[in-house]
Amino acid sequence: MFQLEGKIAVVTGAGSGIGKAVALLFAKQGAEVHVMELNEEACNTPVTEIYKIKGRAIANVCDVTAPGKVKEAFGKIGKVDILVNSAGVSHIGSVENTLPADFERIYNVNVKGVYNCLQAAVAIMKKNKEGVILNLASIANHVGLQDRFAYSMSKGAVYAMTLSVARDYLHDGIRCNCVSPARVHTPFVDDFIKRNYPGRENEMFEKLSKSQPIGRMAQPGEIANLVLFLCSEEASFITGCDYRVDGGFITLNN
Repeated sequence: MFQLEGKIAVVTGAGSGIGKAVALLFAKQGAEVHVMELNEEACNTPVTEIYKIKGRAIANVCDVTAPGKVKEAFGKIGKVDILVNSAGVSHIGSVENTLPADFERIYNVNVKGVYNCLQAAVAIMKKNKEGVILNLASIANHVGLQDRFAYSMSKGAVYAMTLSVARDYLHDGIRCNCVSPARVHTPFVDDFIKRNYPGRENEMFEKLSKSQPIGRMAQPGEIANLVLFLCSEEASFITGCDYRVDGGFITLNN
């Protein structure tokens, strides 16, 4: 089950965190994985690891915020069976202290970047009359997270784009879903704690972990497992859905 033999998958933001876990798992399951990252170093990290497990991977240095570069990159790849939009950035702040530059940065990567990749991939998938798209959203789609104004805005847009693409291309053989994780233990989390709470790293890590009722953060691989299922043939009847992977955050935190 969940085999991706013969499939060509594009994973954006695959240099670390969830994107990297997805890229490695897809390669393990037989897909040819095109790693799409902003710089060469970020691209080469997962590609090297995939080579070590005898998988197939190709590095694609690309700025997802630039539509011309995205179209060029997808044009070189050619056939695309699966697209995973994992590239994203975060921001801490309310509407009052979110600067215009901060808002633009979040919008450009998290919203426009997803749009650019969707537009390029859908054009290819539509010609082939098949394809699967998985967008990384967030529990911020559904609840008001404190001091996450711009980030929540961007992930709400990702959720809405998911529903729109699923409806518009239902009869073109294209499925589109999204996954909404709660806090996931990635290098971003460690860096955030180190920068904002020097000397209190262990205390804050414990506090953030326990904000999920299950008592810990998710691991990137746990998110990747669900992504694999939704992009596999076993999920062929699923489209236009959002899956919360939150350790009980939304339903059990009241």
